[in-house]
Amino acid sequence: MATPEPLKPRAVDWVARARGVAPAIAAESDRTERGGRVTDTVMAAMHGAELYRLCLPRSMGGGEASPAELVGVVETVAAADASTAWCLGQALGCSLSAAFLAPDVAREIFGAPDAVCAWGPVNKASRAVPADGGWRLGGRWSYASGIRNASWLGAHYFETGPDGTQLLNAEGRPCIRTFLFPAQSATVEPVWDTMGLRGTGSDDYAVDDLFVPEGRSFLRDHAPDRREDGPLYRIALTAFYGIAFAGVALGIARAALDDFVALAAAKTASYSTGAMRESTAVQADVALAEGHLGASRAFMLEMADEAWHTLGRGDALDLDRRARLRIACAYASARAREVVAMAYHRAGATAIHAKNPFERRFRDMNTVAQQVQAAPSNFENAGKALLGLDPLGQV
Repeated sequence: MATPEPLKPRAVDWVARARGVAPAIAAESDRTERGGRVTDTVMAAMHGAELYRLCLPRSMGGGEASPAELVGVVETVAAADASTAWCLGQALGCSLSAAFLAPDVAREIFGAPDAVCAWGPVNKASRAVPADGGWRLGGRWSYASGIRNASWLGAHYFETGPDGTQLLNAEGRPCIRTFLFPAQSATVEPVWDTMGLRGTGSDDYAVDDLFVPEGRSFLRDHAPDRREDGPLYRIALTAFYGIAFAGVALGIARAALDDFVALAAAKTASYSTGAMRESTAVQADVALAEGHLGASRAFMLEMADEAWHTLGRGDALDLDRRARLRIACAYASARAREVVAMAYHRAGATAIHAKNPFERRFRDMNTVAQQVQAAPSNFENAGKALLGLDPLGQV
């Protein structure tokens, strides 16, 4: 394969755009949580800033974002409201589909200024039967963050051979076929009742014998299906979500730490005559928290940037680079969780009241930490790779 041409500099400051809409996101955060969906006001502001187009190909007028841009935008939004950032990060992963579709199909799905796609993880019980000109799709999928604001949905299916045997790609991983269809084609089942990230409305959805044209399906991470060869579209979808969701965690933690620093300057701790910030224990905790955030963010961006440039040269990511990127993303989420826990516990009784910011950030952070991109298994599989053992294709 020929080496891709160097990417042209971007004229858009995407992080500045995110900062511009952050006040509106924060102002609507209570309504987002209560309503179980990002509010229309916020969606209009984000579409106005084109944030949902951040990862679309430049050939479609998109941002084709670098890792630093992706993390910076998602962090900024997460500091204002974690649910909104989670929905954005999830939809940006969906928008990578545009690079695997024929240009006219990509424009049909992602061309509208307010286009949003949502999907959930693969469901082993789903079914897809080849039909004349496409597929007949059936099944139920879960965790479709942002589905209430989506215009299109995606569904993933473990592709099988004629005898029902699961097909594997050249790397020994299951072949996953993605189908895209209008949101109104599915039945949404409201099941999202959680501790945190309540505003994502990550409900279930189902279709029964739905015809999906061949052109609206592709094999995930499959080079022959890829029509855009920039590094963003050569990175595995799981790695993309690892970067994006670590950005959500870091944004929550950054806001929690900043809020605690402000509180420590104003609050007098129980059984004390001085401000909390005069406590040497608080001083040490704040310094360590700052170190955790800065170090883990820098490590993640270093590994993501290395992957970006490796893929941009036309080279594949070797096992060692994939393992280190996986470690960096999971590590950032783990350190962010510790920072939020510190801020919550050091804030004392102030933290338990919903009117203060700590309570929601604690719930949201601990919900972020439960998803697969932050799971301890990431360290186990990456450790196997670093030790020369077979990680079973999970890195």
